[in-house]
Amino acid sequence: MLRGRAVTLRPVTDADVPALSAIRAAPEVRRWWRGGDDLAASVRADLADDALTVYAVEHDGRLVGAIQWYAETDPDYRHASLDVFLDPAVRGSGLGGDAIRTLVRHLVDEYGHHRFTIDPAAANTAAIRAYAKVGFRPVGIMRRYERGADGRWHDALLMDLLAEDLSG
Repeated sequence: MLRGRAVTLRPVTDADVPALSAIRAAPEVRRWWRGGDDLAASVRADLADDALTVYAVEHDGRLVGAIQWYAETDPDYRHASLDVFLDPAVRGSGLGGDAIRTLVRHLVDEYGHHRFTIDPAAANTAAIRAYAKVGFRPVGIMRRYERGADGRWHDALLMDLLAEDLSG
């Protein structure tokens, strides 16, 4: 269990799948998070991925989202990549930034990571602003990076953060 200023991060369990699926079904989340028609299966697939570590984000004892990470293990390119989604009802409250800061500090202290990446859709300006507040900087546009629900390819913005640049 990891504690931030306002959030607690804990490993996701099977019991969390319905709540996380419901959050991912919200139009404001689903727009940016793919997962097919069966969101519960998508969440379960993330949990079953041995390369991915998924934490539930809790605030005031309520599940409000998830944050996950995986590591590039080649020692010459070692870094951690993050993804996060939150219930739209708590957006703008600083909980996403708190979750990211909490996880990054843990990854620095426990695993010795020095660099972190995140890759929001280039059109997801709210996420990009939130990540910049934590200290992530734009690296560049990854053109036609992911296929959207509309079947077309969409750009993403690669952002990175060095441990010493973490704000807050």
